[in-house]
Amino acid sequence: MDMAGMQKLIGTNDDDEDEGMDMDEKVEEDDEEVKRISASMMFNMDGGIETTSGNNQFHYQSPSQEQSSSQGGGAKRPRPVEEKERTKLRERHRRAITAKILTGLRRHGNYNLRVRADINDVIAALAREAGWVVLPDGTTFPSQSQDSRVSGNHSAPATTPSPQVLPQQTQAASLKEVCTGFQSAVEYNACQGKGVFVPVTPPYDVSCSKHSHISSTVGSRVEVSDDDPLISTSVNTAADIQVVDPTSCPSRLIEQDFAGTPYIPVYVMLPLGVINMKCELSDPDGTLKQLRVLKSINVDGVMVDCWWGVVEAHSPQEYNWTGYKKLFQIVTDLKLKLQVVMSFHQCGGNFLDDVCIPLPLWVAEIGHSNPDIFFTDKEGRRNTECLSWGIDKERVLRGRTAIEVYFDFMRSFRIEFDEFFKDGVISMVVIGLGPSGDLRYPSYPVKHGWRYPGVGEFQCYDQYLLKSLQKAAEARGHSFWGKPPTNAGFYNSRPNETGFFCDGGDYDGYYGRFFLNWYSRVLIDHGDLVLLLAKLAFEGTYIAAKLPGIHWWYKSASHAAELTSGFYNPCNRDGYATVMSMLKKHGVALEFSTSDIGMSGELGDYSEALADPAGVAWQVLNAAWDISLPVASENSVPCHHREGYNKILETAKPNHDPDRRHLLSYAYQRLSLQLTERQNLTEFERFVKRMHGGGRWSQGCAQSGGVGRSWCAQSGGVGRSWWWVGVDRSEDGRLGMVRQMDRAGWSMVVRAGRGGVRGWGVR
Repeated sequence: MDMAGMQKLIGTNDDDEDEGMDMDEKVEEDDEEVKRISASMMFNMDGGIETTSGNNQFHYQSPSQEQSSSQGGGAKRPRPVEEKERTKLRERHRRAITAKILTGLRRHGNYNLRVRADINDVIAALAREAGWVVLPDGTTFPSQSQDSRVSGNHSAPATTPSPQVLPQQTQAASLKEVCTGFQSAVEYNACQGKGVFVPVTPPYDVSCSKHSHISSTVGSRVEVSDDDPLISTSVNTAADIQVVDPTSCPSRLIEQDFAGTPYIPVYVMLPLGVINMKCELSDPDGTLKQLRVLKSINVDGVMVDCWWGVVEAHSPQEYNWTGYKKLFQIVTDLKLKLQVVMSFHQCGGNFLDDVCIPLPLWVAEIGHSNPDIFFTDKEGRRNTECLSWGIDKERVLRGRTAIEVYFDFMRSFRIEFDEFFKDGVISMVVIGLGPSGDLRYPSYPVKHGWRYPGVGEFQCYDQYLLKSLQKAAEARGHSFWGKPPTNAGFYNSRPNETGFFCDGGDYDGYYGRFFLNWYSRVLIDHGDLVLLLAKLAFEGTYIAAKLPGIHWWYKSASHAAELTSGFYNPCNRDGYATVMSMLKKHGVALEFSTSDIGMSGELGDYSEALADPAGVAWQVLNAAWDISLPVASENSVPCHHREGYNKILETAKPNHDPDRRHLLSYAYQRLSLQLTERQNLTEFERFVKRMHGGGRWSQGCAQSGGVGRSWCAQSGGVGRSWWWVGVDRSEDGRLGMVRQMDRAGWSMVVRAGRGGVRGWGVR
């Protein structure tokens, strides 16, 4: 990378460097000025000194001031030009090295940084990873564990100041502000090891001692594990006042324990381009290695897209499944399961799409002569991502309707992979119903200029949907309602900028309610038709339909982004209940795409868009669970950090749900080299264990003696008391089994052989 590129990357230029040089010169000049003043003071001990608050400079009243300055040799020495150039070159070299370091960290460091992170964010992330605490104002100091490592056995025990000494402070307050009463820097640094009084409503949860329970501020009980570096902390209790060491408190200290919770299978989505346009496995060896890694961490299976544009690419009803057969056989040999997506949409041009897979060529040829087979916006732009729902019953695809085309594709797949269905390798088939496989209109296409958090546009301007709208208006007796709204704004409009979506706007008028009812009914009818035929093609197999989590403008009255996507869900109406009833009619599971993991960093500020990912997830999940509809889920953006995994777990297994409802399965997006890196893979393995119902437990071990000797084992279960139930061991020591049972009925099994312990697990 050249110097200009480096300067552009780190946001600097020669002017900044010159400014930096001037600052260096100013610092040196200030140092020389201090020396000169000190020398003057030594020569003028009897002179008076006065301070000017404006510039904070010293003024000496002694008449011999100038003489003493000259005698003290404090006059400014001009810097040679060569020295300035050398300093400037050193500064440029330093900035170039810094730029390379930052580039590497942003690309390969896997730090949870926002998109526009600057050098301060990167340095703070490095410091936190090294065990330091970085406060919002930049104050940085080592955590208590870091202090203990540095000081060894000479560290003094932490003390707790009296509550009367420390007033209640907020989390944003710096440590220096909290530790009042320290008059020097030495005392301030010493207060790092001291406890800080936590007010009645602390900004974060705290834990008590290890392997124990404490009462939180609301009276709930939580478990704390000593093997979790994010949770281990130092807490003191004095006179029933909870005291916590702030230097060892991350933002979220308490994690829910998922030991004994229901088992939720975890699948990993394969890369979008795992099968190329020739329907061949793109990288057989690399795919096999990555699948073996997934198998080693007990992932249940993988999810793969079966692309319509790849399999039926050239001619109608000529299907090529070659690459998928090879892939499915590899998955079967590794004893993994499969979830298959019938992808009737185009890949490319949307968020996180890294390959381009268009619709079949023969469909594109039809589209050239009849562009109305595609969704169309009010400017007349065609969206070739998927077929318009207006042709579901129109024979415009070489003598077939769109519904017949979808059914023929699904039936071919079912016949071709019959053995995988019979052996139970294919556990679920997800039916693509729209753009990105979701049941929604393509109302926010990036290729047409949409940017978050725009409300999007209605997609009903092709001749087939316009004809349907006119017919519905005439049936209602108001033929002039047979046109879409004209005041709904554009892709990047805000609700309050439009006459249709603003508070009290036309969306809630007579015409608005009629149009939105028709618009959402077209969506539901499309899903109804496709899923009816999918049940015929995949009888006896779990079928799912995908719904997106459209969270922006959810806190507004109109829910504008949901309306343009086809979900008639304003604040005074439940727009998801009718969708769930349609899915329930066909016995289809809901595949819900959550959007609350990492989205704020990728898209923008939630508060600006009145977004509420948790709110829309709560409404959708409860709408499904209220009618006993199974729910599977997937994340919409990649996640590699523990906080994100914890959010997924809390959604998958709601802790306070009295009915103990949970997800049917979970699909992680997406398999990549980044996921298989050591640190990320360790976090993901921990996530998989907890989804499977395992708790936070340390490494267990077991030892065996000779024949006739007793067995012993140590359990890592948090807060569990294990005891022996039975021992079963052969005479020659080839096979042994030790079983323990705890009070909750969970058992630990240890298997051993001649060479020692083979392994143990929790059941």
